[in-house]
Amino acid sequence: MSIVQKDVRTYGPISDLEKHLPSEWWKTLFNAIYLKTDGDVVENDDNTVREIDTILQIAAPKKNDVILDLCCGQGRHCIELSKRGYTQVMGLDRSRYLIRLAKKRAQKLNLNIKFSEGDARKIRLPERSVDQVYILGNSFGYFEREEDDIAVLESIKRILKPDGKLIIDITDGDWMKHNFEKRSWEWIDQSYFVCRERSLSSEGRRVISREVVVNAEIGVVADQFYAERLYTFEDLQTLLQGLNYKQIVKEAVVSSLSTRNQDLGLMQHRIFVSAQTPKQTVKATTSVHQKTMVTVLMGDPRLSDSVKKNGQFNKEDLETIQRLKKALKSSKKYEINYIDHHQDFLDTIKNNPPQFVFNLCDEGFGNDAKKELHVPAYLEMLNIPYTGAPPATLGMCYNKALVTSLAGSMDIPIPLETYVDTTDQIATLPNIFPTIVKPNLGDSSIGITQKALVNSAEELIEYMDFVKYKCANVPILIQEFLSGEEYSVGVIGNPGKYRLLPILQVDYSTLNEDLPKILSYESKWEPESPYWNHISYIQADLDEEEQRQLYDYSTKLFERLECRDYARFDFRRDANGVIKLLEVNPNPGWCWDGKLNLMAELDGLSYEGMIDLILSSAMERYGMSEH
Repeated sequence: MSIVQKDVRTYGPISDLEKHLPSEWWKTLFNAIYLKTDGDVVENDDNTVREIDTILQIAAPKKNDVILDLCCGQGRHCIELSKRGYTQVMGLDRSRYLIRLAKKRAQKLNLNIKFSEGDARKIRLPERSVDQVYILGNSFGYFEREEDDIAVLESIKRILKPDGKLIIDITDGDWMKHNFEKRSWEWIDQSYFVCRERSLSSEGRRVISREVVVNAEIGVVADQFYAERLYTFEDLQTLLQGLNYKQIVKEAVVSSLSTRNQDLGLMQHRIFVSAQTPKQTVKATTSVHQKTMVTVLMGDPRLSDSVKKNGQFNKEDLETIQRLKKALKSSKKYEINYIDHHQDFLDTIKNNPPQFVFNLCDEGFGNDAKKELHVPAYLEMLNIPYTGAPPATLGMCYNKALVTSLAGSMDIPIPLETYVDTTDQIATLPNIFPTIVKPNLGDSSIGITQKALVNSAEELIEYMDFVKYKCANVPILIQEFLSGEEYSVGVIGNPGKYRLLPILQVDYSTLNEDLPKILSYESKWEPESPYWNHISYIQADLDEEEQRQLYDYSTKLFERLECRDYARFDFRRDANGVIKLLEVNPNPGWCWDGKLNLMAELDGLSYEGMIDLILSSAMERYGMSEH
C-alpha cells in the first residue's frame, strides 16, 4: 500500500498542539496513511476476533438480528460477524476511503453486508429498525463539542428497537488521562516511521495527538492532528441516563494487541459499556396523518426573461412547470402551493410566511439572473427554511473565474484561462487556439453560441465584441478549449450523507462534424437549431480511479463552496486526457429532462423520487421531521 504524498509541509516544533487541531479533523484523517500507521492494531485479525468474542458474550445477538456497526471503518468487525453467520449486518462510516475498502473486502469474500457512508449524528435508517448498535475500535468522542457526541447517542436511540442494545468500546478516560504516552516513535515497515506526541487539551478533557509520518527516502508524507474526548464510565453513564437509556453496565476492560509491539496510543486501556433502550408501548391514535406544507417559489411567466428564447417563457417552459407540478402532486407527504407572481412576491411571503420553501426560482427575482441570490437572502431575513444553496454560494458560483481560482487552490485541475475586464484596453490576449470565449458572469449558456469556439485572433476579437454587446459590462473569460469527453457529476444530500449519482457523459456522436462540440445556447434554448436533436447523454464509461477522483473533486467543492441539498459539477478532458473542471452549478436545473434528473434515472430514481430526495435532504438539514 503506497502512501507517498508530495510537497507535504511539516510544522516543525510546536508548543501547543491544540492550536493546530482542525475542528473536523476526522473528515480527512481516515485514509491509507491511517491504515499504515495504525495497521498493527486495526488490521490485526487477532484483535478483531477477540473484540467480537467480547461483543457476542455481552450482547448475545440472534443470528437474524439487525446489527449496525457504527463508525465501522474498513469493515473488519462487520466481516467477522458475517463470517460467523449473522445475516443482517450493516456498517456506516464517514470515511469514503474506508467504506470503499470495506465493500471490496466483503465482495471478495462473497459476504452480503450493507456498507454506507454517513454521519453518526444523523443516521438515515427508519425509527426502531435495528436490534443492536456497536461502536467499536474506540470511535466515540471525536467531535469538538460534547453536544455532537450526545447527538450520536440520540440518533442511535431513534433507530434502536425497544430493548435494543448499544455497545460502546471506548478508552478509559480516567486511566488514559494519567497514563498516555507523551512522545514515541516507531518504524512502521522498512520504509516508513512515525513520530507521535500527545498532550491534554486546555480544559483537560481531551487528548490531542500529532503524528509525523516519514518515508526514509522521500521525507515527510504527513503531519496530522487528531483528538479524543476522555470519558470515564461515570461520564458515559450520565450521558446515557440523560437520554433514558437503561441497564447501563461496565462490561469489560480490554487492551489491543500490536503486531509491532509498539505504541498503542488510546487503544491501550479500553472499557466496553452496554446499555438498552427502554421498552415502549405504542399508543392508539386517531390523529389524521399530517402533511408538511411546502411553498414552491418559481420564476414569473408574466415577465420577460432575457435567458429564454425570444426573451419570454415559451411552450417548453410551461410544459416543464406542469411536469413538476404533476410530480409534486403525486407525493403523499407534502401539501403544495406555488408563488410565481413577483410583483406581490415580497409582501406575500412576509405577510404569510411559508412553513418550508422549495426554492426553484433560479431565474432570479424579477426573472433577473443576477438576483437569484436575493431570493434565499430574503428568506433568511425572515427565518424561513428553504431548499438549496445560500446567497453567498450562489453569488460566488455566478462568477466562473472565482470558482476556477478556488478549485485550482484545492489542486483540482482547471483549464488555462485569461480574465479580461471590459474596461481594460491593454489586456494581453492568448495566442493559442482553439479557445473558447464566454462571459465570466452568468449561467444557462448566455453569451456562449456555436461561434464561441474561436480558432484565430480575428475570430477572438470578433466574438469578444459580440459578448460585450450581448452581456454589457460583464468581464470576459478566454479559456483553453477542452476537446475531450464532457462529464457531469450530480450530488444530492449534504456532507456525510451524499447520494452520488452515476456520472453522465455528453454524447456528441450524431452532431454535424462542422459544428463545435459544445453545449451552446442553441443546444439548450432553440428547438430549430442543428444542435437540438443531435446531442444526447449516456452513462460515462470511466475506470474506478477516475470515477472516484470526480466524486472526490465534486464533494470537496460542494463543501468548500457551502452548497446545500443538491448540486451539479461539470468536467471535461483536455487534449491530453486530463479531466478538468468546467463549472459548478448550485441549485442546478430541476426540470424533468435536465442533467440532474437524467443522472437520477440512471440511479433508479424517478423524477418524483429525485424531487422528494432534494426536499427530504433539506428538511433533514433543518432538523425537520418528515410526516
